[in-house]
Amino acid sequence: MIRSFLTVSMGTLASRLLGFLRDAMIAGLLGTGPVADAFLAAFQLVNVIRRLLTEGALNAALVPAWLKLRETEGADAAARFAGRVLGTVSVALAAVTLLIGVAMPLMMSALAPGFLGHATLQFAVDDARLMLPYLAFAGPATVMLALASAQGRFLLTAFSPLLFNIALIAVMAALIVARHDAATCALVLAATVGVAGLLQLGILVLRRDGKAAARPTVSFDAPMRGFLARALPAMVASAGPQLLALAGAVIASASPSAVSWLYFANRLVELPLGIVGVAMGTVQVAELARAVRGGEARAVTEAESRGLELAAGLALPATLGLIVLSAPIVRLLFEHGAFTAADSSATARVLMVLALALPAHVLVKALSPAFFAREDTTAPLLATIKGIVVAIVTALLLGHFFGAAGIAAGIACGAWSNAASLVRHGAATFGFSIDAAARRRLPRIVAAALIMGGLLWLAEGFVPAFTHALAQAATLAGEIAVALAVYGALLTLFGVTSWPKAVQAIRQTRSRDLRA
Repeated sequence: MIRSFLTVSMGTLASRLLGFLRDAMIAGLLGTGPVADAFLAAFQLVNVIRRLLTEGALNAALVPAWLKLRETEGADAAARFAGRVLGTVSVALAAVTLLIGVAMPLMMSALAPGFLGHATLQFAVDDARLMLPYLAFAGPATVMLALASAQGRFLLTAFSPLLFNIALIAVMAALIVARHDAATCALVLAATVGVAGLLQLGILVLRRDGKAAARPTVSFDAPMRGFLARALPAMVASAGPQLLALAGAVIASASPSAVSWLYFANRLVELPLGIVGVAMGTVQVAELARAVRGGEARAVTEAESRGLELAAGLALPATLGLIVLSAPIVRLLFEHGAFTAADSSATARVLMVLALALPAHVLVKALSPAFFAREDTTAPLLATIKGIVVAIVTALLLGHFFGAAGIAAGIACGAWSNAASLVRHGAATFGFSIDAAARRRLPRIVAAALIMGGLLWLAEGFVPAFTHALAQAATLAGEIAVALAVYGALLTLFGVTSWPKAVQAIRQTRSRDLRA
């Protein structure tokens, strides 16, 4: 599992790094204000719907069902089922895309009530409609990626999302040269989102494995209705972090530039979340589904334990790093062009609070596969809904007193509510299987992360504030490199892991996990 996890994580890391470049260019082109708020609100809406499908969400329902059919009825039955899913999801999403496009003014008014009565609302509607074709292309692409994951083919799953960011970056580079106004840039970028979806689907069609899925057909028979009944809750639950961010944007729409500050801060949180969370959704669901189907209690325990260790080992230092380095990170990435120093300061304050949600998000990603592998999608759905309610209530209250930072605190409260609900329900139903090694190593991982964070905080007080971008980048890269080296040394000192053990764990993973 570790090698598959690292494969997906590396692909996600590459996509997230390109995403940072994309967002830095968006900040420079659009800055903050009505045009930027409108574009980012529309982009967030489409992004949430996209992530209801992609980044491991559909795996939660499709992978266990496909594996079950292959084991009980044979490969042909599994392929026919996959063909029905491919055809039905594609047609259904095309219809939903058309309906959303027609109802976009009403939807955007509900999602951004602060835009009512301002030109920002029409900007957001126009941008969102241009982005919508991406959703129609994302449907079949997601099914193909889920089937690849079910077969242990994670390389294509890991790196296909790169096309989305590459397309947007290329178009923005042309817009920077052409020097168009912000409103025109926003419309062109919105249209590019749909084109990027077509590029992703085209690559997957060229690499399609005919053995995994038969010819696509549309069907709403009893097995398909049962699958959709399990898939829809799983997709909503898997998009919990994005739904919480969307809830925050709804509340922030009443405050000028707050939508933009929250968006850019959330993008920084999504880097470590994507590395861990997408890998969890893509790899661990498949591993646990095989173990649960085979009745292998030891394998279930192994998968859950290693997944929780990997999640904690990556999320905790990332959280502390984002809190301590919030100001220099935001200043380096976004403070240029139309994005001012005041915007950087506000975004950094939001980031410091929003980073507190990261461990909870990752914990949810680590715990949810235990439910999905047992084809229980209701419990994660209810936990997600409860978390959203908590986030909205607390964000309304805290946002009134503390502005955008208060809304970020509400999002963090919702994330921890979601995680706590999963812990309670899982312990009460089937119990989480954590082995002795995980119980020994997890406290040591926490201690290593806290020590690293404390040392980084002390060191930050002695680092001079440079104004030149190259000096800022070099200083920040040096701080991060030293912090990671210290963290790795502490993990070795505490007996959590070592380079020989890590290399051995990677080499022990089956080579089929890296098939493209």
